[in-house]
Amino acid sequence: MATHRFAPTGYHNVIGSLSPALHVADGDIVVTETLDAAGHDKDNIQRAPRGNPMNGPIFVEGAEPGDSLKVEILGMVPTRDTGFTGSVLASNVVDPRDVRGLPERANAIWRIDREALTARLLEPVAGLEDLTLPLSPMIGCFGVAPSLGQAISTATSGEFGGNMDYRLLGPGTTIWFPVSAHGALFFLGDCHAVQGDGEIVGTGIETTFEVTVRLSVEKNRMIVWPRGETADDIFTIGNARPLDQALQHATSEMLRWLGSDYGLDKTAASHLLGQVVRYDVGNVFDPAYTMACRVSKSWLKRR
Repeated sequence: MATHRFAPTGYHNVIGSLSPALHVADGDIVVTETLDAAGHDKDNIQRAPRGNPMNGPIFVEGAEPGDSLKVEILGMVPTRDTGFTGSVLASNVVDPRDVRGLPERANAIWRIDREALTARLLEPVAGLEDLTLPLSPMIGCFGVAPSLGQAISTATSGEFGGNMDYRLLGPGTTIWFPVSAHGALFFLGDCHAVQGDGEIVGTGIETTFEVTVRLSVEKNRMIVWPRGETADDIFTIGNARPLDQALQHATSEMLRWLGSDYGLDKTAASHLLGQVVRYDVGNVFDPAYTMACRVSKSWLKRR
C-alpha cells in the first residue's frame, strides 16, 4: 500500500472517460487539495472555471466493469479561512406564490476558524449575530466514470455518483461506486465545511480542503447505485428527478443490499424497511435530486 500526494495540473467540470492524471494500486491512499465550487484555490486564486471543478481522474489498477470501487474518506482538513454560500432559498423549495417575494440572490462570505473548527458569517445579519456553526466537512461531488464513455457535467449526478451533496459523505464514511470503465477513473472535488439537508440555498459553505481517501477494488461486486456506510448506518443513494424516482432508486438498491449481504428475502426486507428506514434528502437544487435510504446497523446482522 502506497500513499500518493496528488497535485493536479488541470481540473475537469465533467466526470467521464478522460485520460488519467494519476495511476494507483488497489488499496493505495491519495492525499489531494481541492478547489472550491467556483474554481478558487486555498489562496482564493481562480484556477479553473466555476461549476465544481474535479481533481482526477485517478486510475485504480484492477478495476473493471462489474466491480465496485470502495472509497474510504479518511480525512478532510480545511485549507482556507473563508467560504461562501448562497444567501437566499432556491425558488424550487418554496411555494410558487412565495418565489416573487424572495430577496435577490447573492453570495455571503463565512469566516472559517481552522483551530476552533467553526464557521461564522463575516457580515452577520439581523437575528444571527451570534450564529456559530461547528464544521461538518463533506464531499459534495465525487464518483467514477459513467458507462458508455459518457462525460457528464459536475452540476448533476447519476449511478456513477457526481454532485450528490449528501451531508454524510465526510470523514469516517465509506462509499462504493459501480465501476463502468477500465480503471474506474475516480474524480473528487466540491467540498463543503457545513451543509444542511437538500443544499437548499444552492451551496454548502463552499471552501477548499486537503482530502485523504483510500481507493480499493472489490472484484465482481456488482451494484447499480452508490452504497455507503458510517459507524452507525448503512445507506444507499439514488439520483434522479423527480424526487420520488430518486427515492425509488435508493430503496431498490437497499433491497438488493439487504438480500445479498444480510440474507433478507424481499418479505423480510420489506418488514424491516417499513418500520426502521430513514430517508435523507441529499440535494434538491441540481438537475438530478439525491435521496439516501438509511438503515441503522443495530437492526442488521451480516451473514
